[in-house]
Parts: sequence; structure tokens; C-alpha cells
Amino acid sequence: MSEPILEMKNISKNFGSVIALKNVDLEVYPGEIRGLIGENGSGKSTISSIAAGMQKATSGRMTFKKQSWEPVSMIDALQNGIGMVVQESGTISGVTVAENIFLAELSQFRNKLGMINKKAMNQKATEAMRAIGVEHVTGDMPIASLDFQTRKLVEIAKVMLKNPDILVIDETSTALSQDGREIMYSLIRKLRDSGKAIIFISHDLEEIMEVCDTLTVLRDGNLIRTFKKEEFNADEIRTSMIGRELQGDYYRSDFTPSSQKEAAITATNLKYKEELKSVSITLKKGEILGIGGLAACGMHTLGKAMFGALALEEGEVTTYDGTKINSPHIAVANKIGYVSKDRDVESLCLSASIQDNIAVGGMEKYAVNGFLITNKKEKEYVAKQIKDLSIKCSDGDQLTSQLSGGNKQKVVFGKWIGCGSEILILDCPTRGVDIGVKQSMYQLMMELKKEGKAILLISEELPELLGMSDRLLIMKDGSITGEFMRSESLTDADVIGYMI
Repeated sequence: MSEPILEMKNISKNFGSVIALKNVDLEVYPGEIRGLIGENGSGKSTISSIAAGMQKATSGRMTFKKQSWEPVSMIDALQNGIGMVVQESGTISGVTVAENIFLAELSQFRNKLGMINKKAMNQKATEAMRAIGVEHVTGDMPIASLDFQTRKLVEIAKVMLKNPDILVIDETSTALSQDGREIMYSLIRKLRDSGKAIIFISHDLEEIMEVCDTLTVLRDGNLIRTFKKEEFNADEIRTSMIGRELQGDYYRSDFTPSSQKEAAITATNLKYKEELKSVSITLKKGEILGIGGLAACGMHTLGKAMFGALALEEGEVTTYDGTKINSPHIAVANKIGYVSKDRDVESLCLSASIQDNIAVGGMEKYAVNGFLITNKKEKEYVAKQIKDLSIKCSDGDQLTSQLSGGNKQKVVFGKWIGCGSEILILDCPTRGVDIGVKQSMYQLMMELKKEGKAILLISEELPELLGMSDRLLIMKDGSITGEFMRSESLTDADVIGYMI
């Protein structure tokens, strides 16, 4: 085997009293796709972000291409050979695709008068998108006009322009539909075959076993084991990840659809641009209604419409008592909660504490006499959600930005469950969440269902939809193309034809 291109020795990282990494040693080799896997909070994103200059280690040392490696920022790291595509949103709204790609390098497009040559910049950004296989995006497009997965492809194009020696992919595939994933897989295989290295982080065990050459497992900030390709075994990897075998059911164990007769919320003839074309659905109390399809089918738009977050061209959303839901404020007042696919932008305030994020939804629950808020009552309210949902943190005062993806998602759940939401709109609720947390979330959904809560489950993962839904609706091009009732015999093959 060749010399390692990256060596990380005795890397430790502390966030206050929380220990994220404990003396971890990691070596990455040229021509290798190195997988990192582990439960949320295991340290996999932390160690890769240290290598990519996002943050500094508390202690330890690194060498890159046999030289001491101490990047001062992600820009510095990218300029010198290590680029990272982050798990959450890495683009800036309010500017164009080109301005996002060349944000730190606008000077190269300045003329003698100091003016930016936007035509040249847009052209080069368009070429960067074409270089990774994306034909429908041009440099002059506003970044806000693109969906979440396309913005991820812009981030990939930005990193690939620098032709990095090491590319770090942190949970990016969870934001991509199948065509986007194929673009990413093709890129990283080309990089590997050209002698570059890739650090690939994913919670999808099947994906990581298929894509990676070696696989390193982290747990609670410790490096547990590295598997070679010929050693890959799903059961052994799972046990290494969680330190135990999973207990109880993963998805639901029953195969009989069930719900109450009464409707919880109804959407009638919803129209919105080309994304919703006269869509009508009814979600019943005590029902998990699955919505599936490819990324641009309209299902994510439907979720926002049901929460009152879109100005519909036609149609209406009403609750069981006839209340029209035409704003998030009215939705929340009628005990409707919404978990967005893009949680860091639309569901959380990352610069605020865990307490602030959870407490904001439940003031009526802990306010004394309905209006007086005391710090003690608020802390008790939040502490209960932290305990009930097993949120891994130092305390409620910890910044939400310091949490792992799965623990961030638990904070979002805590905000809506704590305040007693009767209707939950869950858009890709297990995106970027490890297998153990996924199981606990599925069990939580079943508990909520048994309590009579209504759940709209929007997901790009067919196994999740088949495993949890009482009823499954498939969307394509803004319309509902198929409906399936829960059944033991229902398979991916039965529904996928209605998606493509």
C-alpha cells in the first residue's frame, strides 16, 4: 500500500464539557474511497471537518502530503487540496449560482476599473456545472430559485473546480434524488481512479458498503474499527456502530392499515406553479399517510402547502373543524407541526440554544396563568423534551449548531411534540439520521399514531414509506399517480413505476 496522503494522530475535540473526539488516529490513502459511519454524535463529521479546516482540534496533529497540516479555514484547505461538501446548506441565498461558486474569488473577474465581469463569471460557473454533469443550471440563476438537491450540486461543482486531492462528502447523498446521487457517485469514482482520495460519510449502510473501499466506524468519539472491502458485513458493522444489537422492531411489525374515521386535515384542489396540479388529499386522525416520489415530484411543496407556508394559486387546506390553514401562524395555533427537509434553514435557529429552539413552540404549556414565563418553568419544560427524546447534549443552554444531525432533528421533534401538536407534517424526518435514532423515531411515530395523532410522512426513501405508512400516495410531476394501502406483500417494485 502507498503512503497515506492524510494522517491524523491523537485528534481530540471538546465542545465545552462534551467530548466529541477522543485521541482518534485516522489515515487516508490515495486512490481510496474511505467511508466513515457511526451513530449521530459519534464524531465522524467532527473529524472530517477538522481535516477540511472548518474547525480546529483541541489537541492532536495532522500531516497532509507529508507536510504539517493546519488549515486556518475551509477556503484555505480547499485552496491547498482538501475540499468538503457539508451536510447542511452550504450556499448563500440572495445571490446567483456564479456568486456562490466564486464567493471568495471575485477578484479574478475584476477588470481594470474594478468592475466584476459578470458575463465571464457566469460562463465559468455554467461550465463548472456542466463539468459535473448538470445541464439545467446556469451561472446567472438566483440560488434561491433552485431546490435543495440542486443547491447541493452547486456546492459539489464549487469544490470540484479546485480539483482537490481529498474530497470530503458529508451526508450529501441524503439531499439528492437518484439522478443526483449517480452524478456524485460518478465523480468520486473518477477521482479515486485518478489517484485522489475521498472521505465519504453516510448513515445509509447499503450505500456505504456499495460505494466505499474501506470503512471506519466511530462511536462516542472513539475509532472502533476499520473494515476492508472483503470484510464488509452488515451485521458486524451495525454492532460496531451501536455497541449492541438492535432490539425490537425497526419499522412497524403490523401490516394492517388503521386510522380513525374522522379527518384531521384536508387539502382540496391545490395548485401552485407546476409543482402542484389540483392535488387533493385527506389525512385522518391516527393515520400515517406516506407521500413518495422523486425529489422534484411536488411532495415537498405539498408539505409546505399543508402548513400554510405557500400562497396557493387555487385550492385550500382545512382542519377537521373547517378552519382554513393559510399561514404557519394559523397552522401552529391549530396544533399543526412541520419538520422541514432543510432543517438548518427552515426548522431551527442554529445560533440559538436548544432551550430557545424547543421552548418557542410551547409557551402556552409552561407559562404561568397563560402569560407569565419563568426561567424555572421553561427549563423544566425543555428538560423533559431532552430526556424523553434522549437528546445528546451538555444541557439546554448548549448551542444547537454544536449538535449532530440526529440530535438537531430531535430538537425539532421536541419543539412540536412538547407543545402537543395533533397533526405532524414530517418532510424527510430521518434525513442524516443514524440507524439507532431512526429506530427510535419510528417507534415515536407509532406512539403518536396510537394517541390519535395524524402524521403526514414525506420521504424519498421507499423502505421507510413502505415500513411505516398506513396508506401511501405516489406523486409525479405535481400530481398523485398512485395510492396503496399497507400490506405485507407491497414492495418497491409495485410502486416505483408510478414515480418515473
